Amino acid sequence: MKDLSLHLMDIVQNSISAKASKICVSLTADTQADILTMRIADNGEGIEESLLKNIASPFATTRKTRKVGMGISLLKASSNMAEGDIEIYSKKFEGTTVEATFKISHIDRLPLGDLAETMVTLIMANPDIEFELDLSNKKDCFSFRTVEVKEQLKDIPITQFEVLNWIREYINSGIKIIFGGVLNEIIS
Repeated sequence: MKDLSLHLMDIVQNSISAKASKICVSLTADTQADILTMRIADNGEGIEESLLKNIASPFATTRKTRKVGMGISLLKASSNMAEGDIEIYSKKFEGTTVEATFKISHIDRLPLGDLAETMVTLIMANPDIEFELDLSNKKDCFSFRTVEVKEQLKDIPITQFEVLNWIREYINSGIKIIFGGVLNEIIS
């Protein structure tokens, strides 16, 4: 994977496959500790304990179409390359949380990528799922909730082009405030 937004897309797809109706994404930059934390939490079906023990293995999957699942193992590899790690918490019928950490200053830490476009794509493809996005650093925080947008829209679909465009711009403004935008990705 080229960037963290692609990892995010992959992990959220797991949540969607687990029939989650609510998916919470958070990215937190602690520049003092030099740690970036990416967390994806859902209220899906959860993971069986027997599978959870070996979840980072590419051969641990619930897929019926193929016998490998690379998403978690690739995220773990990306995290480990940047002196971070991955933790997965899950309870059957309650949901799953995937948390990956990365050393911000590490030369092998992947860039954030186009986080706004990833979120817009997920919302457009899954308008019935409630998405939450929280971005934070030690000074500021930014929150986006599809449920709040839908309340304001009333009868207008969240998938309407102008709405998706506004969501993209709004999330990009939050990224700029919290992480410095594309050119200065993590504010120091």
